[in-house]
Amino acid sequence: MKLIFATHNPNKVNEIQALLPEHIQILSLNDLDYHKEIVEHGETIEANAKIKADTISDLFDLPCFADDTGLEVNALGGKPGVKSARYAGQDKSDEANKKKLLKELKGKEDRSARFKTVIVFKNGDEEKVFTGLCEGEITKEPAGKGGFGYDPIFKPKRYSQTFAEMPASEKNKISHRGLAFQQLIEFLKA
Repeated sequence: MKLIFATHNPNKVNEIQALLPEHIQILSLNDLDYHKEIVEHGETIEANAKIKADTISDLFDLPCFADDTGLEVNALGGKPGVKSARYAGQDKSDEANKKKLLKELKGKEDRSARFKTVIVFKNGDEEKVFTGLCEGEITKEPAGKGGFGYDPIFKPKRYSQTFAEMPASEKNKISHRGLAFQQLIEFLKA
């Protein structure tokens, strides 16, 4: 089965392909030679995932899915949220985003946060939405070399390591993206 993942991000593709059964082949937008940026103008994480899924579904005659993820920090009223990838500016710099977030949390007691991933699957007129949440906290300093994005400063509840310190196999079992994709996988198997 061929399934389009509406992303240009190779980190996401690798993370998800590792979770899928062998008979499901993921095609990224790079594999399809589609290099336009899909403008994510939604006001919620779910709206942005739907925009991406609708755009790609309209262009290609294959089942597809799109995800959007945000980090919601309680002390910042849910920010960066839908703007997580561009929190420190349009260039999507992981380093700049982490620095800005740590600066804004300086001196704050409440460091609780959650990652939220929403996946929108489309196959013709059929549409399904899957949501994964991972509760945790923002550390005071980055730790670990794995993962990407905010992983070095996010420590999930009941764990002593950040996502960036965990082996990918462990992170995938408990992460927001892993949980949302497990729902998608169960749906695809049914």
